[in-house]
Amino acid sequence: MDGGRLRVVPGTGLSTVLFLHGAGSGVDTPLFDALAAPLSVAGVRVARLEMPYRVAGRRAPDRPARLDAVATAAIEVLGAPRPLALAGVSMGSRVAMRVAAETGGCGVLALGFPLQPPGTTAAGQPKPSRQGELDGAGVPVLVVQGDRDSFGRPAPDPVLDRQVHLVVGGDHSFRTRVRDGRPAGDAVAEAARVGAAFLLERLGSPAPARESAAGRSAL
Repeated sequence: MDGGRLRVVPGTGLSTVLFLHGAGSGVDTPLFDALAAPLSVAGVRVARLEMPYRVAGRRAPDRPARLDAVATAAIEVLGAPRPLALAGVSMGSRVAMRVAAETGGCGVLALGFPLQPPGTTAAGQPKPSRQGELDGAGVPVLVVQGDRDSFGRPAPDPVLDRQVHLVVGGDHSFRTRVRDGRPAGDAVAEAARVGAAFLLERLGSPAPARESAAGRSAL
């Protein structure tokens, strides 16, 4: 996989979810741990892919084309069982959008999609939007976004089968402020709970009663 590292926890069912991390974080995060728990209980095989630059100890992400190639290679290594869904954080959600359809994915969970990077370019212009990646996914998508996310707020689109769930008080990493009155970790737990519900629905996996993925959809 061109220097990437894939870690797989086998499941008892016939489905798989591949986790793709953000630019500045690895696959061992509280958000991914919280997301993995209900999936594993439902018998889903959970795979976590560490990109080559992280494995090599570098901070700067690899080029998008390499990230996509590594993700595609990891999916080929995983093979069966199918169906397969992808879950990505920030940069990882962009990779998931780009490779999901061509690799036979049945859905993408985007945890903090970086729609519009904050700040401006050296020429003083707004940085390019990633709306095209979001619109071009070609599979059902659920975006779970903090309502204070500095990277913007994607819009739902029924035609493209895209839902958006807003986590009140959350920033790009689903951190909350004391003044918002949410306990530490509560927004992360909500993001994981809603995300797992969407993934299990897409995979056709049974699960205990859970919050609807569209429970707090953006209007």
